[in-house]
Amino acid sequence: MSQKNETLSLFLAVIITIGLIFGGLWFLMERWAQLTGTVPKTSGNGNTGNPINQFANNRCNVPNLPEGIFNYGGSTSWAPIRKDVDSVLESVCPQFTLRYTQPASGQAGSGTGIRMLIDNQLAFSQSSRSVKAEENAEAKQKEFSLKEIPVAIDGIAIAVNQNLNIPGLTVAQLKDIFTGKSTNWQQVGGPNLPIKVYSRSKEAGGTVEFFIENVLNKENFGANVSYVGTTTEAVRKVAANPGAIYYASAPEIVPQCTIKSLPLGRISGQFVPPYQQPVVSPSECPSKRNQLNSQAFRSGDYAITRNLFVIIKQNGQTDQQAGEAYANWLLTPQGQELIEKAGFVRIK
Repeated sequence: MSQKNETLSLFLAVIITIGLIFGGLWFLMERWAQLTGTVPKTSGNGNTGNPINQFANNRCNVPNLPEGIFNYGGSTSWAPIRKDVDSVLESVCPQFTLRYTQPASGQAGSGTGIRMLIDNQLAFSQSSRSVKAEENAEAKQKEFSLKEIPVAIDGIAIAVNQNLNIPGLTVAQLKDIFTGKSTNWQQVGGPNLPIKVYSRSKEAGGTVEFFIENVLNKENFGANVSYVGTTTEAVRKVAANPGAIYYASAPEIVPQCTIKSLPLGRISGQFVPPYQQPVVSPSECPSKRNQLNSQAFRSGDYAITRNLFVIIKQNGQTDQQAGEAYANWLLTPQGQELIEKAGFVRIK
């Protein structure tokens, strides 16, 4: 072989060796990314910095996850989780398809979701309240029981007009307003201004039921309450009425630009805001929004908190397997991080 050919062969061997080395390193980096839930950093317009996209690139490693299409539904408070969390699970595990199912009649909510679960219309349901004794009794008549698994922490936030001058409310004052005992803001430490009270109807779901049971101590709403169909409608009305008040799941209220959420307390003068301090002014919104006071929700310092539950039908069938696998995934570090990004407080 001539010296020229030997030089060319040596050059090609070096190039091939370098290619194999870099190819092997890239393979190892990809494998490491899959195992650790991270991806190599890239330049340009890639979305690799987004944890949701990172999770979507992972393999499906959810234990005991069945294959198929599973109907689920329930609480309207769960809407951000259905949008931003459940979609990731379906992306990671395409063999597990979730189909949100509305009730045939009436409004969606925790109660209707549990009703649909008992009637075998759902594989599992999402709830913003615990299962009631009568619901469990009805399920047992059909030879199965209902199990609730808490997966997140939520709070009830109180929305008022941006211009209302009041430092906060106690839970007792809140009860007096919604039962009709207090009809002017002056009665609860505010200005001389009539109170305009808004709520969704009791049939609307778990948030209203929770409010009646835990804030009103099971008393009825006062005759002064005006009913709205959705939180979006209520926010518009509160923004337009100086004396208005409304309540809803904290992630639906705290980040709003056109209204403000009130600090709450168990006793007068010790109010805890549902938002992180310092409060974001309306002029800064929407480029900057108020964030949940997660620490106060988790510690219980904020006066009105609750858990969000996955409700499972314990019948030893595929529906139970699907519900348990779904709830267990929400409780993983990935699931809890996504729940936090959806606006709720992680439970672990």
